[in-house]
Amino acid sequence: MAQQIITATVVGNFRGTPEAVSLVAEPGGGEDIGEDRLRAVRGIPGVTEAVGRLEGGAPLDGSAVERYLALSADPGTGALAEVRLTEGTYPSGPGRLAVDTRAAREYGLAPGSSLTLLQPAPDGDTTRRVTVEVSGIVRSTATDDTEPTGYAPGPHLGRLLGVSGYSRVDIRTGTTSSAPADPARLAERIRQAVPGAQVRSGDEVRRQEARQAVSEAKDTLELVTVFLAVAVGAAVLVATSTFRIVFARRVRQLALLRAIGATPRRLAAALVAEGAVVGLLAGATGVLAAWGCGLLVPPVAGRFGHDLSVPPHLPPVEAVLTVLGTGLLAVLAVLAPSLSASRVSPLQALRSAASGEGTANGPGRTVLGLLCAVGAALLARQQYTGLPQPGDTDHDRFAALTLVVLSGGLAFLALIALGPRLVRPVLAAVAVPLRRTGAAGRLAVAGVGGAPGRAASVSVVVALGVCLVGSTLTCLASLDAYERYRQAVEAPADFRLYPRDSGTLDRSLAADLASRPGLADVTAFRTAEVVESARSATISDLDLTAVRSGAGLTARTGSLDRLAPAHVVVDAGHAHRLGLRAGDRVTLTFEGHPVQLTVAATLPGAGPYGGNFFVPAADLTRMGADAAPTEITANASGSGAQGRIRAQQAITDTLTGPRRGDGRIIAEDSAGQAGESDDLRTMATTVIMVLGLTVLVAVAGVATTASLTVVERKREFGLLRALGLGGAAVHRMVTVECALYGVLGGVLGLALALPYSWLVVRVAETGAPFSVPAGQLAAVFTALVLVTATAGMVPALRASRTSPTVAVAGSD
Repeated sequence: MAQQIITATVVGNFRGTPEAVSLVAEPGGGEDIGEDRLRAVRGIPGVTEAVGRLEGGAPLDGSAVERYLALSADPGTGALAEVRLTEGTYPSGPGRLAVDTRAAREYGLAPGSSLTLLQPAPDGDTTRRVTVEVSGIVRSTATDDTEPTGYAPGPHLGRLLGVSGYSRVDIRTGTTSSAPADPARLAERIRQAVPGAQVRSGDEVRRQEARQAVSEAKDTLELVTVFLAVAVGAAVLVATSTFRIVFARRVRQLALLRAIGATPRRLAAALVAEGAVVGLLAGATGVLAAWGCGLLVPPVAGRFGHDLSVPPHLPPVEAVLTVLGTGLLAVLAVLAPSLSASRVSPLQALRSAASGEGTANGPGRTVLGLLCAVGAALLARQQYTGLPQPGDTDHDRFAALTLVVLSGGLAFLALIALGPRLVRPVLAAVAVPLRRTGAAGRLAVAGVGGAPGRAASVSVVVALGVCLVGSTLTCLASLDAYERYRQAVEAPADFRLYPRDSGTLDRSLAADLASRPGLADVTAFRTAEVVESARSATISDLDLTAVRSGAGLTARTGSLDRLAPAHVVVDAGHAHRLGLRAGDRVTLTFEGHPVQLTVAATLPGAGPYGGNFFVPAADLTRMGADAAPTEITANASGSGAQGRIRAQQAITDTLTGPRRGDGRIIAEDSAGQAGESDDLRTMATTVIMVLGLTVLVAVAGVATTASLTVVERKREFGLLRALGLGGAAVHRMVTVECALYGVLGGVLGLALALPYSWLVVRVAETGAPFSVPAGQLAAVFTALVLVTATAGMVPALRASRTSPTVAVAGSD
């Protein structure tokens, strides 16, 4: 249902090819459609309108900072237009352009402004300047409008770009004088007018565009489906535990059936059929609940300002498969408990119900758990010894991550098998404070430790949720730290200036830039070529602590703070190849003179602006480097688009003149090099929310187990009441027992999460630092304990109301 909502919403909001387009003609054989053939298409009976589309672009003159304007042909008015005029007029003649709102905002344009486009000259060796007037501001109706763009009618834009054909023709059909236009006949006539053309219906093109638009959302949903499968697996574990407890309470009934002639096989079949019926009913309930949520979510989201589309219908095939799949999962969940319960002896009819703890952890289960643990350890060790190193390009990360996941799966299976044997040691370590809180705390610890099989079956599900959530948070923190580092390396500043001829810059340029009010953080530095072990490398005196987003620059070994004389910072590739760590010595040769330096730090990845070695400025001068800077970086002093416009103007004013102008200095705008941290954070948030379902399933398992154990231990609670334990103390005891399930699951889950998170981070991204979000993990652990304790409050209330007379009453 979520997929239907998202798909319907994306398709409903997507705007690409206009709805009025009936046919789309594209050239075949790599030759564009010329103006004469476009006129021929317009003359075909049944064609109401036809417009040519072409795409291009050109760098902009008038600024020392490199700027680019995409160009697109559009009629501007009518049913086939992809833009809507918001200000001024749409160009109706040569030498005029309309720009979109993004270009107007980023380049400070308005109707009446002029633009100079840099176009290649006919000889191909020089550049010609073409000045155009901005006639108006338009807003694109296309959803994927992502860059500053200028628009003009096809013929005018073709002359501006120096092209004579169109890459596509959009056609709107109408009716002839006697009958409606036949699309198939029109398509054939278009192919005759444009030989080799591919003609598709507008609906087909729009469907293809819509499919491309929803592909990203579908990728996200496919990722979510993987984690939903984990939640379903957790539900199967909870169901298995619940069936085992229920059947243990019915041991007398099952023994009586054996006494009157029921065979173990028929008894097991009856219990499996019972589980299948439960699963089918649960599946049908879940499907109906999903359908109801699918209808309720869009109007509820609309109240919060989110426009979502109502799903068209309940998908019958998926609904039936879900119900049948739930029944199958219930059969899998009930299979082991039913086989165990069917082997009950007829003599059990003379005894009271038991919990089934005696068979929870036999030697076969222990051996299986040990084998799974050994397999997990061997796979993890294999990946540890084969971790990629900086500079490795042929490492198969997908295969490595697959083996890490397989190792984690084996480790979790080992936890399931060995859980009953782990409960008491872990409980002994974490429950020391509870034993000092009075009788209720001691009894709670004894209650959990007295049924290790039951405690393990519940805590393992909690551990699964904690392991997945904790791993996701840890991997996110590590990759987020790496993303900040990558941004600090790729875009340390808003603007970068360097000479076109690889020479040096004027010594006074940095001071001139710093005096401009539109610029801030102006930094000049030098780069030079050195030789290391017969290989060429780049050395720089860029102060790594002065780089914007300096918090994102971290060291793998050593420290980046206050680089001392005769010390050097080395990038990851050279540090790995030379086997360098902080404190080691390295020899670099500059212009034939060897220089020995001490490694102050090594970076986790590449260095800013391609630098391999970073030294203090005084050391680079002593090595013989020219005192003039080779590069300058600067930031915009103001925020937003206006701040960048003022900064660009300040750079342009500074570089204007024969001494610095004429394109000798290149100024790059780094605005387009934004990182992907927002997308990463959104994806991780989605995954964490889905993994929260696993935790909810685990909490439901805690509540179910507590409810069943309260019924099962009714005589125990009555005896405690008869011995003088108050109702409030009984309530506190059961609540603490449920909280201990959360504590056990949290400890076991984090014990798996942290090492596997480290391995995933190292495999996924070599240069990523391993960062443990201790605060977030502590919050998850605390919240989990509180939630599991809350889940036991209702069963605890029932236990606290147990009458002392139950202690002497007969069993149920």
